[in-house]
Amino acid sequence: MPNVLSSAEVQAYERDGYHCPVRVMSEADAVGYRQRLEAFENGADGNIRNQIKTKMHLVLTFIHELVTEPTILDAVEDVLGPDIFCWNATFFIKEPKDPGHVTWHQDATYWGLAPPDVCSAWVALSPATVASGAMKVIPGTHNGAQLAHEDTFDEHNLLTRGQKLAEDPDLSQAISLELATGEISLHHIGLVHGSDPNTTDDRRIGLAIRYIAPHVQQQGDIKDSALLVRGEDRYGNFEHEKPPAADLHPDALAYHAKVLKNMAKVKFAGTDHSYSDAV
Repeated sequence: MPNVLSSAEVQAYERDGYHCPVRVMSEADAVGYRQRLEAFENGADGNIRNQIKTKMHLVLTFIHELVTEPTILDAVEDVLGPDIFCWNATFFIKEPKDPGHVTWHQDATYWGLAPPDVCSAWVALSPATVASGAMKVIPGTHNGAQLAHEDTFDEHNLLTRGQKLAEDPDLSQAISLELATGEISLHHIGLVHGSDPNTTDDRRIGLAIRYIAPHVQQQGDIKDSALLVRGEDRYGNFEHEKPPAADLHPDALAYHAKVLKNMAKVKFAGTDHSYSDAV
């Protein structure tokens, strides 16, 4: 039996490629995580993505807490099964009235992961509304073939390569996944999705956690890594990552740099961009 989703909701996720919303923590607890994020930003160079773009769970303890939060893992287990890796965790933050956006795309395009037993949990640390640029999805698009994409490297695009579909999807089918603070949405690696700029006076803060089943493999000759967060690994397809002993611990930073050099081989394959763009 499922932990959080009903059997009908699991079937709907398999059909539509997403589920929303799931309450995983109180609003007060989510605000507490936002305060820890902004305390870090106040002691650094503003928006966290200016400091750490990806694999944030390897260097910040509060991100590690979130990726291992039992209630989130209960929901993910309902769609991936009892054995779960965290492959990545990164913030998607839109500042008030900022042009930052996410073009229509599929996550599967450049991740190199197969089979597609990969689920993203998008954690709202502030309200995600239509006005603030909530994620929009095209239901059922994970069931078709991988679509053609093109890179833009647009400075206002929150995606690493600024990737977008070569042809626009049928926008009449789009659904906005609005979330209250402390809720999450789940979406499949092949689902077409995107989001508009934030037109409100508050930040729109979301943490995207990428979870994979252990039988998933990184394609090509790259030995990938991930953090085992539930169950066991019976396949050995990924090197097991190490959680940070403390925020920005020197050992964690050195390990993070090593992991990102390897990850950049996947993210920037076929482009003239490199490791420095992934840090």
